[in-house]
Amino acid sequence: MKLTVIGGGGGRSMFLAKSIAQRAGDLGIRQLVFMDLNAEKLALFGGMAERVAHMLAPDMAFSLTTDATEAVRDADYVITTMRVGGDGMRSRDEHTALDLGVLGQETTGAAGFSFAMRSIPALAEYCGLVRAHAKPGAKVFNFTNPVGIVSQALRDLGYDFTYGICDAPSGMLGQFARLYGKTARDIRGDLFGLNHLSWFHKVTLEGRDIMPELLESPEAHQATDLKFFEPELLRFLGHIPNEYLYYYYHRERALENILKAGKTRGDSILEINEHMQAEMAGLDPKKDFDRALEVFTKWYGVREAQYMASETGVKRGIPPWAFDPYAPDEGGYAGVALNFIDIQRSGKTDSMILTVPNAGAVDFLLDTDTVEVTCDITGGNCVPRKFPRVPDDQAELIRRVKYYERFGAQAIIRRDRHMAVKALMLHPLVNSYSLARRLADAYIELNVRYTGAWHG
Repeated sequence: MKLTVIGGGGGRSMFLAKSIAQRAGDLGIRQLVFMDLNAEKLALFGGMAERVAHMLAPDMAFSLTTDATEAVRDADYVITTMRVGGDGMRSRDEHTALDLGVLGQETTGAAGFSFAMRSIPALAEYCGLVRAHAKPGAKVFNFTNPVGIVSQALRDLGYDFTYGICDAPSGMLGQFARLYGKTARDIRGDLFGLNHLSWFHKVTLEGRDIMPELLESPEAHQATDLKFFEPELLRFLGHIPNEYLYYYYHRERALENILKAGKTRGDSILEINEHMQAEMAGLDPKKDFDRALEVFTKWYGVREAQYMASETGVKRGIPPWAFDPYAPDEGGYAGVALNFIDIQRSGKTDSMILTVPNAGAVDFLLDTDTVEVTCDITGGNCVPRKFPRVPDDQAELIRRVKYYERFGAQAIIRRDRHMAVKALMLHPLVNSYSLARRLADAYIELNVRYTGAWHG
């Protein structure tokens, strides 16, 4: 089997390599290719990933390339994880919104629309290459943000071999499992919603529903990402929210905290990565791997400790971060893709959380709308589970954000300013025609080199 990673020069490349290499033998992965257009970052971070892969799976062929066509040629599976425009554009996306008094978070906030304006055209091009050059039946697992609107656009364009993946749901389930001294294999969750706008309505540990006790548990509130929400809100909701729902439930607080901090998450990531790469300058990832890993560990630990801290005022309180290639892998987003591959190739039946077309799972959305939901997978079939009776407040929020994703995806595909304004106007974190118009104009201008001219 050949597995290709598009965006293999990113800072998380080592994590991908570790996840894949640890399972390469069981899954039959014989060839792994990391591709990136940024040759310098590919040589550094891709080179570190190559070292990790060789440590764990010396018999697996590993290669780095800047040639997308060769990367996907004869591939069985492709993972896409890109940041078109780099960290600098993320920062500009966020500040463009903040300057108008609008929350600029890069997936749930208005900045996500700008990010999608760069992501969707690039991903559409790669999916075209997969269709033309990969093996028949090849599948693409997209982790490129913002996953919700990107997944909608790719499916609208007819790329029915694409699946949106996110490590937030599986990450939270893993936190819950560790709270009980168990592993990710012991826990399951029924989830409904959209990417970064979802709720668990059932969490089972070895077959026992533990969601009611999680909602009331002081230990869960302290040791997991439930710490971003007050216990009263969790009881009010009656479901376990994705951590990104913080931006909807505490919009004014998130905006105030970001402004008070004086920097966005994008600013922090940009600063961290610049420091990291400056310290790594001149290092050969093959000859100087230990030193490169030391620098990476220092700066990535800073990044992890700051996760959502500026926006929420709450720090994760995690122990010092370290990367151990030989430690059991917790999966992350690579794990989501690998679990799908395992289920499909083994012929067994299992479930996992993916962003896929609704196909009747949600009675208040279109069948063609993409949703993030627990899916039952048997061989090549992936069937989203029927949503339960969704509380009215959650259904209304899903409708509004899905409206934004539906029209926003079409706006970007057609490069239609009018549709962009229409999408942003009803986004719950914008909710204004005048702001939507100004945001659309600003983002169209900001991204013209990536999208070309718009009309309308």
